[in-house]
Amino acid sequence: MYKILEARELTTNIFLMVVEAKRVAKSCYPGQFIIVRTDENSERIPLTICDYDREKGTVTIVFQIVGGGTEIMSRLKDGDAFHDFVGPLGCPSEFIKEDLEELKKKNILFVAGGVGTAPVYPQVKWLHEKGIAADVIVGSKTKDLLILEKEMEAVAGNLYVTTDDGSYGRSGMVTQTITDLVNEGKKYDVCVAIGPMIMMKFVCKLTKELEIPTIVSLNPIMVDGTGMCGACRVTVGGEVKFACVDGPEFDGHLVNFDEAMQRQQIYKTAEGRAYLKAKEGDTHHGGCGNCGGDN
Repeated sequence: MYKILEARELTTNIFLMVVEAKRVAKSCYPGQFIIVRTDENSERIPLTICDYDREKGTVTIVFQIVGGGTEIMSRLKDGDAFHDFVGPLGCPSEFIKEDLEELKKKNILFVAGGVGTAPVYPQVKWLHEKGIAADVIVGSKTKDLLILEKEMEAVAGNLYVTTDDGSYGRSGMVTQTITDLVNEGKKYDVCVAIGPMIMMKFVCKLTKELEIPTIVSLNPIMVDGTGMCGACRVTVGGEVKFACVDGPEFDGHLVNFDEAMQRQQIYKTAEGRAYLKAKEGDTHHGGCGNCGGDN
């Protein structure tokens, strides 16, 4: 069992939890994720690691209520526990592998949309601890849905907050702020965009025009987190990849976002899963227990 040391609602339907998970905290890095279960019969829910403390042995997660599993999770309080807390899964951020001196020479821009602010935060914090100040754009539909602003402000070189309705910070989409910053003379060597699939698609469309290499962290449906079920299958540069083992980070300019978004919708129904199994053949994979591909 994995004890919840802190549980609080950040804003409407978005929650933060600090979980005692010493083995995960000891070996995780920014960019990776975990899979939780509230009890032995509950849904497996993948969540990106928002923060971690190796000394205290804790991992912080942030999630939004989007279905039955996350609704049950939202009811957990301080002192409750998760039945499973598996990780770290996926590959760490690409920055972790780079030469630190070369990394310090780069001008880095992060673009976070909605709950995507949670996985952006540990990357910006890691860079901050290494003496690297990155610019960060945090986008939200409204001021009321904005999360982790103070935490992000403490580690970002420059923080730009934008809301779709103009209720706080800059007005408009994150793409407008990217355009504004470039027009103001900002030059970026790399961009990292994390958020809703549609947001990442249009950020990548813009950064491709601006010739800014862009990394995205994909969040398709995941079931087992080991590449067996095929739920998180994506096409990157014409090749089949699985976000849980090959990612979750990919070259955003090579991701087929339209296919990924369409596949997410299709996979939600039994009929859709059967269709994908038939269409994708040997590359579909099996093991999720839903589509029959494990039989």
